Amino acid sequence: MGTVLIDGVEVEIGDDERLNGIQAAQRADKEVPHYCWHPGLSVVASCRMCLVETGRRNKETGDISMVPKLVPACQTPATDGTVFITDSEKVRAARALVEEDLLIRHPIDCPICDKAGECHLQDYHFEHGREERRADLQPFTSRRRSLGDTVTLFVDRCVMCSRCVRFCRETAGTSELMVVNRGTHEEIDVFPGFPLDNKMSGNVVDLCPVGALGDKDFLYQQRVWFMKGHDHVCGGCSAGCSIRVDENQDRIYRIKPRENQQVNQWWICDEGRYDWHYIHDGNRVAGPQRQADDQAVEWEAILDDMDTDLRRQERIAAVLSPFQTVEEAYLLAQYVRSIDAEALLGVGPIPVSGEDESFAQNFTIRAEKCPNRRASKANFSIGKPSKKNWRPTTVFKRFGSWAVRHLDPSVLATRPGPVCGVAERSLCRSSFHRLCGTPPIISFPHQHLQSGPVPLSTVITACNRSTGPSVHRQAFTQTANCIGGC
Repeated sequence: MGTVLIDGVEVEIGDDERLNGIQAAQRADKEVPHYCWHPGLSVVASCRMCLVETGRRNKETGDISMVPKLVPACQTPATDGTVFITDSEKVRAARALVEEDLLIRHPIDCPICDKAGECHLQDYHFEHGREERRADLQPFTSRRRSLGDTVTLFVDRCVMCSRCVRFCRETAGTSELMVVNRGTHEEIDVFPGFPLDNKMSGNVVDLCPVGALGDKDFLYQQRVWFMKGHDHVCGGCSAGCSIRVDENQDRIYRIKPRENQQVNQWWICDEGRYDWHYIHDGNRVAGPQRQADDQAVEWEAILDDMDTDLRRQERIAAVLSPFQTVEEAYLLAQYVRSIDAEALLGVGPIPVSGEDESFAQNFTIRAEKCPNRRASKANFSIGKPSKKNWRPTTVFKRFGSWAVRHLDPSVLATRPGPVCGVAERSLCRSSFHRLCGTPPIISFPHQHLQSGPVPLSTVITACNRSTGPSVHRQAFTQTANCIGGC
C-alpha cells in the first residue's frame, strides 16, 4: 500500500493500482482541470491544462523535494511518496494562461452552441481564467464541416484535445479522423473518401469537451439546462448498457452513456443512441384497443372481461417477451399458472442480427437484439406442476415468421407498428384466438417499425384479477400503461 500526498492530504493507493495525478487528486476530492485526458484513451498531455507541482517525499526523513517546473498531472504517475500541489499560485497562473490562449482563437458561439451549459471551456474559464480579457474582442462564427451521417464539426471551436482522433483509432478501430496541417493551423478532419462511419461514431460528441463536435440528431433541438436526466438501461441488445435519457416535458431529446466498467465502460453504440424515435411516433399504439373497431378503451373497462374469458378456457399458453422486465415476466407467468397449472410458457421472438461484435476494452455489441431473454426463460419454472408434465416452449423462425413450437404456424398474424418502449410488447391475435377460443380485445404492435408476428404478453398481464392483493392489479395496470417501458 502506497501513500500519495495531495495538497497536504494523504491518499492511499493499492500496490496493483496505476493512477496518474488527476486520478489520485480525485480521491482527495481535488479536481484537476483537463481537456485532453480521458481514462479510456491513451495519454497525450497536449492541452497543458492539468499542470501541477510535483515532487517526492523521503520516507525516512519526511523531507520533500519539488521539481522546479510544472508537469502535466495526466502524465505523471502517482506512486508511493509522490507529492502533488494542485492549487498554488504558480499552478493557477499557468491555468489562466492556457484558458486565455484558447479563448483568443475561440468563436463566441455560446448563445447558439449546443454545448453551452455543459462546456468545459465555459466552466474552466469562470473557475480558472482571468477576470479580464487582454486581447481585442473580434467576434466571428465557426466554420462548419460534415464528418459523416451523425456528426458535424465546428472547426474553429476545436481546442485540439484529439480525444475524437484517439477514440477512432484505439476504441472503434476505424481511424477515420485525423489531425491535418501543423501549428496554429491544425484542424480535425476525415481522410478523403472515408467519412466518420462506424458503429460507435456518436461517442466522439460525448468525448468533445467543447462544442466542436455536434450531434446532427440533437443539433439545435433543446437547451441542456431545460432537460432532466434519468438513469436507464439500453434495451437495444442483450448487453444492457447503462445510459442516461435526457428529456424535457416527457419528450426524449437524446440518449447518452453512463459509465459502467462491468458492461459498457464509457461508451454506447449508435444503434442504442439513436433508436428511440419510435417512442414519439404518431402511429404508436400506447393503450388498449378493441379488435372489432380499433377504438381505444380504458383498462378498467376491460379487465374483468379479459379475466373472465381467460378463466373460461380449458388450456392457456402465454409467450413471455424478451423485451419485458424481470418483474413483468414473473407476474405474467405467475398469473397464467394460477389459472392453468399446466399452461404452456414460451419466450420470443428473439431477434438476432449477425454476430457479436467486440471492440477495445471489451465493449461488445450483441447480436441478440433484445434485453431480457434469459430472465424471461427463468420464469418457465413458476408454478410448474411436475417434471413429467413440463414442456419448456421455445420460439423458432419459419418462413420469415416467428411461431411457438406448440402452435400451428399457419395461425400467425399481427399488425405491425411502433410501440412505446423497451419493456413494451404486443400479441399475436390469431394465435391467441386459436388458443383461447375468443378473439383478444387488446393489441400492441411490435417494438420496431417492421412486420412479423410478435408475442402475446401484456394482454394477460394487464388483466390480472387473481386472488392476489389489489396492489397486484394496480401494478399490472401501471405496467401496461407505462410509457417508455419504465
